[in-house]
Amino acid sequence: MKEQRQSKILSLIQKQEIETQEELAENLEKAGFKVTQATVSRDIRELKLTKVAGKNNAQKYVALTNYENQISEKVIRVFKAGFVSMDVAQNILVVRTLAGMGNAVAAAIDGFNYEEIVGTLAGDDTIFCAIRNIEEIGDVIAKFQEVLNS
Repeated sequence: MKEQRQSKILSLIQKQEIETQEELAENLEKAGFKVTQATVSRDIRELKLTKVAGKNNAQKYVALTNYENQISEKVIRVFKAGFVSMDVAQNILVVRTLAGMGNAVAAAIDGFNYEEIVGTLAGDDTIFCAIRNIEEIGDVIAKFQEVLNS
């Protein structure tokens, strides 16, 4: 039962932005798991969940090991080294890079695993990032700025 519950927790935090233990408990109840606050707290500790900035500056739970693997230092260094600027065209975020760095920076962007980005297309010094919808462009720009300023 514990393994199934913890597996469900990992699934829930990947699919949703869950901000509190209470919200996590409610989602587990809806999924058919009877839990107490103490159980949820223990599961969070055992799964090594942590909170990171989500959309609109809200905090959300992520699995620390997954989050660290998603955005390694090497990926961040490549992104920062090649990035020049970005601009918006509808639901396309156009990223300019240093000459010859387009593919490397696009690979770094793909490595970020941002759910808002449907895909990237890279040239020598330009990348088109297809964003799922126009409303999420600001979120992606904010995430890129956070990486650049880290």
